[in-house]
Amino acid sequence: MPVQLTDEIKTTLNNARADGFPVLVASVDATGQPSVSIRGSLHVHSDNQLAIWIRNADGGILKSVAVNPLIAMWYRNTSSNVAYLIHGEAKRDDSEAIRQQVYDSSPEGERNMDPEKKGTALVIDVVRIIQRGQVLMER
Repeated sequence: MPVQLTDEIKTTLNNARADGFPVLVASVDATGQPSVSIRGSLHVHSDNQLAIWIRNADGGILKSVAVNPLIAMWYRNTSSNVAYLIHGEAKRDDSEAIRQQVYDSSPEGERNMDPEKKGTALVIDVVRIIQRGQVLMER
């Protein structure tokens, strides 16, 4: 059951911020300390990848994934009762083409918080998606 994001999942994640249910992202730093943050710029990058525009190119999540690329993402829409637990492997991508693509694909409100594009791209290879305790897809 390879990871192939469905149109429903793509739409849900791409509209998460606008719908008022941004995605929570969990990572673990080099000392083993877990951290959770809301990432309103998370969006679908390809059929099996997600991406986040990280406004602070020296930020904690980038330092964490440099040491441990495994992350977890939690989406929950309390209105529709749709939830996904997503596991992934994240990597920073500073290439100009990917930075521009991820920035341009981020919600306008997120782009407006970094109009000078000082941030960078975090690209996530989706490893697994779980819904209601059942693995929907996994690589």
